[in-house]
Amino acid sequence: MEVTRVTAIEPRPADGRASADRTDSVSTPPRSFGHVVRDYVALTKPRIIELLLVTTFPVMFLADKGVPSVWLILATLIGGSFSAGSANTLNCYIDRDIDRVMHRTEGRPLATGVITPRNGLIFGVVLGVVATLWLGLLVNWLSAWLSLGAIVLYVGFYTLLLKRRTSQNIVWGGIAGCMPTLIGWSAVTDSLSWSAFILFLVVFFWTPPHYWPLSMRFRDDYANAGVPMLPVVAEDINVARQIVIYTWVTVLTTLALVPVGDMGVIYTVIALASGAVFLREAHLLLARAKAGASYKVLKPMRLFHYSISYLTLVFVGVAVDPLLHIHF
Repeated sequence: MEVTRVTAIEPRPADGRASADRTDSVSTPPRSFGHVVRDYVALTKPRIIELLLVTTFPVMFLADKGVPSVWLILATLIGGSFSAGSANTLNCYIDRDIDRVMHRTEGRPLATGVITPRNGLIFGVVLGVVATLWLGLLVNWLSAWLSLGAIVLYVGFYTLLLKRRTSQNIVWGGIAGCMPTLIGWSAVTDSLSWSAFILFLVVFFWTPPHYWPLSMRFRDDYANAGVPMLPVVAEDINVARQIVIYTWVTVLTTLALVPVGDMGVIYTVIALASGAVFLREAHLLLARAKAGASYKVLKPMRLFHYSISYLTLVFVGVAVDPLLHIHF
């Protein structure tokens, strides 16, 4: 794994002061209970949790080859939400210094100081403990340990070790985001299988072509914060080429599930059709990058938004196919 430490640019407080924790002790006026709840919920990054659940819920149907019990689905999704919320909150706690100098994240509660670092840390740890116990006692302990592993990977491996040190941070750090596929499968079967690992790899290979376009959009933010995302340290054409490679591998991996998971017509058609559009968008981005397009013409967010739709469609196919299994 290539490791590069960025030294030319350093994180700095937005007002130029020397202290990176200038908002840690800022006094704020009393806030209503509703505002406080919303601030703590915001720490968990609900939109990211939604995407993670998209890869948990459908896998349970495939593992069951039908419809799992409603209670098991709810228990798994609630526990998974607590787990993801813990990881995201601890990420906000660690990254509060760089969040303050990035326009995309400057409004986060720990960055603004409306929640103190101490309270944010306690909240994140408590969520993690609750998630582990919830899944262990109400689902099974394999799912609980996988959930705890996802928190450790995201916080320790990605946020602390990789994010500020290597341009490949999102590739290897994205392993944590793949864990819901294993958690969903293990919740139903209390075991793992090749089908679960293939879906794990689908999310793993999908992560770079999903996140790098976003990083292209917010390149200046990451540069100012000293975070060496690939679009910060590489030319657009090189980033686009890697996006195309990962997109091809993602689509091919979804098709590998057809023989391994005994998938039928519904999943196969969805994987092929949505994959074709995903590949087209990736190649269009590369073509615009080769032409030396400016950001407005490059349109990386177009690929970013479609990547979310793509993953959703593939996992909808994962859920529906075993219910209406139509063989070729």
